[in-house]
Amino acid sequence: MFAFVARQPILDREKEVFAYELLFRDGKSNCFPEKDVEADERSNSAQSSLKLGLDDISCQKTAFINFTNETILKGLPNSLDPKTVVVEVADGDAGDYSLVSACENIRNLGFQIALNGPKLTTSSELLNLVDIVKIDTMQYAFATIAKQIPRFTHANVKLVADNVDTQQNFTTFSDLGFDYFQGYFFAKPESFSNAPLPVNKLSLIELIAETTKDNFGIDRINEIIERDVGLSYMLLRFINNPMINKRFKITSLKHALNYMGEVEIKKFIALLALANLADDKPMELLHMSLVRARFCDLVAQARGTGDNPPIGFMAGLFSLLDALLDQEMQHLVLKMPIVDEVKYALCGGQNDYYYYIMLARAFESGTWMKVRKIADSLQLDQKVLHGLFNQAIVWGNSVRQSISPHYPASKPQ
Repeated sequence: MFAFVARQPILDREKEVFAYELLFRDGKSNCFPEKDVEADERSNSAQSSLKLGLDDISCQKTAFINFTNETILKGLPNSLDPKTVVVEVADGDAGDYSLVSACENIRNLGFQIALNGPKLTTSSELLNLVDIVKIDTMQYAFATIAKQIPRFTHANVKLVADNVDTQQNFTTFSDLGFDYFQGYFFAKPESFSNAPLPVNKLSLIELIAETTKDNFGIDRINEIIERDVGLSYMLLRFINNPMINKRFKITSLKHALNYMGEVEIKKFIALLALANLADDKPMELLHMSLVRARFCDLVAQARGTGDNPPIGFMAGLFSLLDALLDQEMQHLVLKMPIVDEVKYALCGGQNDYYYYIMLARAFESGTWMKVRKIADSLQLDQKVLHGLFNQAIVWGNSVRQSISPHYPASKPQ
């Protein structure tokens, strides 16, 4: 359905994903495109491989979609499912009864409505019609927001704190009574520590070291993974995922390693190690790492760089390592046996892999001008890059489903 879209997670108090807000490059102010999406699909059937459905984009979670007031008044597209979509609407002018009436119709269709950017100093005529209120925490002073909380509590709505970019802000607005949080606070270290990595992670470090070698023996990898039943279980789930292997049912560790081939084994080893190094962090943080890994890998392939070892994959996968381990990146790379090109990029060195990571971040935030600028510098077509990012989203969703049963729940806050 959609070719040019980004998503931002909305997390609950336990830092689990509640929903994703979708941002559309070809819509005004990232809102749902006003053009007829179905007609656009018919006229661009050759581009169908670039497109994603809402379930693909939102990983089976609820999708928050912003609509302009003009679109709200015209009526929502028939293709949207009220069971999976929350309609975001901007607060209207006082006395705008046409918008109130349109929202009543949307509610009667079964959609939940989120009021985006309510007026905090005056009452809103939409407040009695909405289920959720989103407040931009960067737009108002904390005292102003705190003063209005009783009004929203009385209206029995859920509250989303938008633009929450630090762990401290997450704690502050959680204590204030907000239910959900949008922003990349979870992708930053909670506190810095230079403590040694735990002894029980040493086998993981051994595995990462193996991925940096030009070649390695299957027997050595088999020996390391056999020590840990959990790792063996994850490998077999991974290799039997339809996104990875559509042809054979693989039941033994040795068979899996032989089937995958050297480069894919190296990618999987790095993925396994990262998942187990960060076993007390939100799953969404690992999920972002997966999408970045696949995207950077695809971009590297498109430019003919970093095949074995798969440097693009490693750069994307480890780009959130500081947040996963709560340590400064410059300190971490000294401990981690990863190739020099990746270390340089992770520490801000401006090589190709650094720009691949920056491109992934631009897609995550829907910063389309930055996508264009980096695409031009890398001499890559923007439409191609959108297609690669969409592929990375689908791959990340699939791999997440493979490893989730083994991945421990994040610690309650």
